[in-house]
Amino acid sequence: MNLDINNFRKLNFWAGCLHLISFVLILALSNDASLPVVATYLTEAPGTGNFSDPVNLFNLNISYMVAAFMALSAFFHFFICLPSTFKKYTTGLKRGINSYRWIEYSLSSTIMIIVILQLNGTADYIALLGISGVNICMILFGWLQERYVKAGHGDLLPFWFGCFAGSIPWIATALNLIAPKGPAESTTPGFVYGIVISIFLFFNCFALVQWKQYRAKGKWANYLHGERIYIILSFVAKSLLAWQVYSGSLAS
Repeated sequence: MNLDINNFRKLNFWAGCLHLISFVLILALSNDASLPVVATYLTEAPGTGNFSDPVNLFNLNISYMVAAFMALSAFFHFFICLPSTFKKYTTGLKRGINSYRWIEYSLSSTIMIIVILQLNGTADYIALLGISGVNICMILFGWLQERYVKAGHGDLLPFWFGCFAGSIPWIATALNLIAPKGPAESTTPGFVYGIVISIFLFFNCFALVQWKQYRAKGKWANYLHGERIYIILSFVAKSLLAWQVYSGSLAS
């Protein structure tokens, strides 16, 4: 391999530091804005169309949610740097798999999706729970692609299943932006459009990296090239979301 695998300890360490700095700054600078998680219940027999008014189950503090996905990334980057973990990490890289990445993404990207959905007006707990599950499935399909398929063999079935699962949260987000049959006064802040467009593009960049890795042509035949891109993309995407959310709703 042309890239030095031992340099990935430094890369993970500095990525962890950058995530940690954002984590601290978000908590230190943000206000205490929160968004509700609600439930709607039947009040009469099914089919009557009678439902209760939305019941506020609890509120999610936006800054804590943003800080959570930054903290998760920092933790996993530092965890990889530990001597015993780094040995397992490099062994996995030589085999073309990074299980730690998929575990972290399943948690952090799901929190990111919840933040985006809530800023977009999605508050029902069933919707949030269902879309969280679909997003986790998307990540797990990516893990299955690495676990069971060797790069260059042409089998991308887990990848395409993951693409399908990953499209659902964004379809839901787009529909909520359109607000079909919504009241005339319904509106979405401009910064939310910026978040949706930019993070949608970045999420697709992650899919593009895996697709390129499994075509295994040119520099992408080296798994370490894709690993480095994943680390950079993760920091840029999370930072972009964090500071867009901060500027739009958390700045004191």
